Amino acid sequence: MERSVSLLGKRFQRFLPEAEVLQAVQKIADEIARDYKDEVPVFVGVLNGAFMFVSDFLKCYPYPCEVTFVKLSSYRGLTSTGIVETLLDLPDNVEGRHVIILEDIVDTGRTLQELGHMFSNKNVKNFRIATLFYKSEVYNGEYQIDYFGMEIPDTFIVGYGLDFKEQGRNLRDVYHINQPLMINLVLFGKPGAGKGTQASFLKEKYGLIHISTGDVFRHNIKNGTTLGKLAKSYIDKGELVPDEVTIQMLQDEVEKASDAPGFIFDGFPRTTAQAEALDQFLESRGLQIDGTIALDADDEILIKRLLERGKVSGRSDDQDEQKIRNRFEEYNQKTAPLKSFYQKQGKFHSINGVGEIQEITDRLARVIDGL
Repeated sequence: MERSVSLLGKRFQRFLPEAEVLQAVQKIADEIARDYKDEVPVFVGVLNGAFMFVSDFLKCYPYPCEVTFVKLSSYRGLTSTGIVETLLDLPDNVEGRHVIILEDIVDTGRTLQELGHMFSNKNVKNFRIATLFYKSEVYNGEYQIDYFGMEIPDTFIVGYGLDFKEQGRNLRDVYHINQPLMINLVLFGKPGAGKGTQASFLKEKYGLIHISTGDVFRHNIKNGTTLGKLAKSYIDKGELVPDEVTIQMLQDEVEKASDAPGFIFDGFPRTTAQAEALDQFLESRGLQIDGTIALDADDEILIKRLLERGKVSGRSDDQDEQKIRNRFEEYNQKTAPLKSFYQKQGKFHSINGVGEIQEITDRLARVIDGL
């Protein structure tokens, strides 16, 4: 058994030997067999990750059963209604049947939510969920996990069907990522709150890469990249740039600095759908958002700041108080759901954004050091 493996420049340490994984598979098979020995359940494996689990599970299951598969993409073509796309749909013969989902791993529960929606119109007799690995500390889905092989901490794992950028599925043992801890942050704040100023200090202090959505857009459009041209085509028509275009730009920025100690995302996400897409993208690379920090300041203070800034910058939207208040209102409307989204994950923090620059930086550092 290899104590560690290298995949695409990342080092992974052995986490679970194959024998322990197979014991967990047997445990699930025994529990389901006890409950369904007098029925003929339909087992639904979720591709791609669960193919090894399903294969070994069926070898352990002693009673008549049927098996089929669905395939979902956690991130492919984000739309305004969600981030999970169905690539291989359910068969039609599940109506009135006992259906048991076989998942390789359950963490946040987003994929399960989509599966639940898929089954909601199928009139199944009952619908249960079995997963080999269960990250109970981060699961916040609406469905009960009926069977699980073992609970594991919130660590990124590969092997036994699970992948890192499509590699590592063939490993017999399970490995978890072994690299220096990264810090990935989302910085919130109304216009004039000082996000750009603080981001520049934080990237120096922690070695982080600052990814500003505005800067990324301007760079791509100015340099005529494929994504820049695509974004400009929407802008020229007066339309909003689709989320998937923005996410792809951010993906490219993260890939360019894949060895960085972490990232500060500024100006993204702006909606819950974008936040979900960002989580999915980072999870696919063994990463996560570690904390979101809002710089809070009184509106009247910020208005004075922006009006002063407008005298120097010449920006028209910084010279009209009503336009500034409209921007604040738009921020409030969009950020409220995001605050709730990250609070549910225990990742939302706010600090006083008024004071000397160094005082505010120190407040931010205390939050970051505590993550």
